Amino acid sequence: MKKYVAFIILLLLSVVIYSQQPYKRTLSLMGSRFDITVVAKDSVQANQYIDLAVSEITRIERLISSWDPSSQTSEINRNAGIKPVKVDQELFDLIHRSLGISKLTDGAFDISYASMDTIWRFDGSMEKIPSSEKIKASVSKVGYQNIILNKDSLTIFLKIPGMKIGFGAIGKGYAADKAKALLLKNKALAGIINASGDMTTWGKQPNGEDWKVAITNPLDKAKAFGLLPIHNGAVVTSGNYEKYVSFEGKRYAHIIDPRTGYPSTGIISATVFAPKAEIADALATSIFVMGQEVGLSRINQLPKIECIIIDDQGNIHTSDQIKIEKM
Repeated sequence: MKKYVAFIILLLLSVVIYSQQPYKRTLSLMGSRFDITVVAKDSVQANQYIDLAVSEITRIERLISSWDPSSQTSEINRNAGIKPVKVDQELFDLIHRSLGISKLTDGAFDISYASMDTIWRFDGSMEKIPSSEKIKASVSKVGYQNIILNKDSLTIFLKIPGMKIGFGAIGKGYAADKAKALLLKNKALAGIINASGDMTTWGKQPNGEDWKVAITNPLDKAKAFGLLPIHNGAVVTSGNYEKYVSFEGKRYAHIIDPRTGYPSTGIISATVFAPKAEIADALATSIFVMGQEVGLSRINQLPKIECIIIDDQGNIHTSDQIKIEKM
């Protein structure tokens, strides 16, 4: 009897899913392209869901933007070296998790990267590598160890005058996660939020299959290495195949090591699969800085997290559990 009831429930659920279809909206949020896809019974319901997601992403932007002078993040930066700033629990927790990722990656990920002087240009105007003195000076105010958190008073203090924090390497992933959580709370059965390559999914396609992502060949973006199914998880790809400089035959990516001030080398694409886009976002950037060997070793030690790395020769390197479905 129980098996019969379970079958009926599964059958009814299938009818509900198959009677719906995906609806997509593309828009600009957080200074980036967002593609929001939801599975809904009609366009009215779909637009309600997408509007909810947009309002949540906009709320997150107001909280973490370092460009908005009225944000709590800007207030923290203005008071660097002066005094601690009281913040909302949400921002405090995000910064706390960010420092945890910094420790996990030995500083390859660091939200105080925003303190770096911009001495590298990836627009074709650079004629030579900056001097070692300039490079060293560019990171003089960077260092996650100088971000002081007080959990009792919910305050953040940047110890060094002129120090800044920014969420460019984690913010879009976090916003996508929060929008997904809100849609799930409001009973959106399935969907994808793609924040310029920071992608989080839930549920299944109307045909009952998992969502799938293509792993693009960064040396030929018209082609893909294969497809990977994503079930209630996130995938983030970072690449340097469009923004880089070359000197003496060596390619320097636009992703800068916050510890040294030098651009990363050796990797042109890193894709990370994780339960949440926030951690996938942060780790995808960190892998460039850590390098192929250290990056793969670190990922293989983390539960439920996998990655695909493509080096500057076009070779594919994967973590232990990755299996690519050839196209």
